[in-house]
Amino acid sequence: MRVSMQNIHKAFGSNQVLTGVNFELLDGEVHALMGENGAGKSTMMNVLTGLHSRDEGIIMIDGKETYFKNPKEAEQNGITFIHQELNIWPDMTVLENLFIGKELKSPLGLLRTKEMKALAKKQFDRLMVTIPLDKEAGSCSVGEQQMIEIAKALMTDAKVIIMDEPTAALTEREISKLFEIISSLKKEGVSIVYISHRMEEIFAICDRITVMRDGKTVDTKAICDTNFDEVVKKMVGRELTDRFPKRDSKPGEMVLEVKGLTKGGVFQDVNFSVRSGELVGFSGLMGAGRTEIMRAIFGLDPFDSGEIWLNGEKIVIKKPDQAVKAGIGFITEDRKDEGLILDFSIKDNIVLPSLSSFAPKGIINQTSETDFVNMLIKRLTVKTESGDLAVGNLSGGNQQKVVIAKWIGISPKVLILDEPTRGVDVGAKREIYQLMNELTDRGVAIIMVSSELPEVLGMSDRILVVHEGKITGELKNDEATQEKIMTLATGGQ
Repeated sequence: MRVSMQNIHKAFGSNQVLTGVNFELLDGEVHALMGENGAGKSTMMNVLTGLHSRDEGIIMIDGKETYFKNPKEAEQNGITFIHQELNIWPDMTVLENLFIGKELKSPLGLLRTKEMKALAKKQFDRLMVTIPLDKEAGSCSVGEQQMIEIAKALMTDAKVIIMDEPTAALTEREISKLFEIISSLKKEGVSIVYISHRMEEIFAICDRITVMRDGKTVDTKAICDTNFDEVVKKMVGRELTDRFPKRDSKPGEMVLEVKGLTKGGVFQDVNFSVRSGELVGFSGLMGAGRTEIMRAIFGLDPFDSGEIWLNGEKIVIKKPDQAVKAGIGFITEDRKDEGLILDFSIKDNIVLPSLSSFAPKGIINQTSETDFVNMLIKRLTVKTESGDLAVGNLSGGNQQKVVIAKWIGISPKVLILDEPTRGVDVGAKREIYQLMNELTDRGVAIIMVSSELPEVLGMSDRILVVHEGKITGELKNDEATQEKIMTLATGGQ
């Protein structure tokens, strides 16, 4: 299927998001779509699939002018969009999510459950996924939910699949398997639009690349005719010297100590410490227990035994508000459901954990609150016209910046960052890395959970590797390699 979008314009109120975008997708190609957060990538694909109507421009599909009324109509015509923000129904089973709106029924209207399970298992086997089909989808990890969405798309017999940050929550093994699937789909003539901020992936699997900036198409080139530096310069309009800013680490006093933390069947006898001004990276495969350990420390989930010490004193944290009062902040991996209240304004989201500091006598000082929010919006370069805008209207990367701003606002002693740059463009990533350096320079102890090995290696002073709920090794920055981390992450020595 060939797709051509010509001179597409789209505005939301006074906010002009697309201003004359051009995009062409050929039969059986993997086409990268790159740009900073807010550049208009997802909006352009939402216009193609009918979620948003265009204001101007022409869309041609296989040489015929075509406009879809909604995403379901696009899907029925062979175009499927796997969104960055996953469309999972948490209270339904994995099987029900896979077939929602497409259930197989007998002439009497009864569900053909056995046939549905067989089809689902076929796709899961293809993706090497082992999630039980009767498991409640809401209890699946973000990575498992991502694989459910990918399997759902493959079951539609699509001719065009749009993948928005498909590997953000996947392990290295799952990413390799996904690349195999993409290659086989390409051979079958399926076209892939691949939206990603992971440059290595773009150069590994894509045929052509279109770069967008500020709602416009900057350039389209064959992958073999460009390079990392050129793409970055076109994306951000400037050169980025180093991918990871240099760290001048000078760890101070012990801030956080975790002793013997255990939760049956999830993690066992977890022991580690973090000093002021230190950034400790946590690496491991999906399901290893990294996120679960952090959730227990923050009081989101209970644990069976173990101790948490802060500044030399044993503390009891059974609820998140106790962690916040103690000076611990937690940026969760799931910003949509746990990090933000999407209907609330940017301002209200940012001040939520520190609201009491703006109301010492029970009355909110709105001037101080607004100044504080504007300072953080400016510091984190959140793309918005106003702090009063609903945070749900921001791009994924800008939402992530708001989450980070929220926790910086409490002036934390310890800041836990779980996948802090997921879905964030290369320019914004560097801004977040610089901010992490500034925080450690001020003495904040940072724990960073990340599935991106280059990020772990580029930013961590020490790296702890988790395998099946246990810390299997510790590596200093100067001795760590991807090979050593993966060996420990898979249970090796």
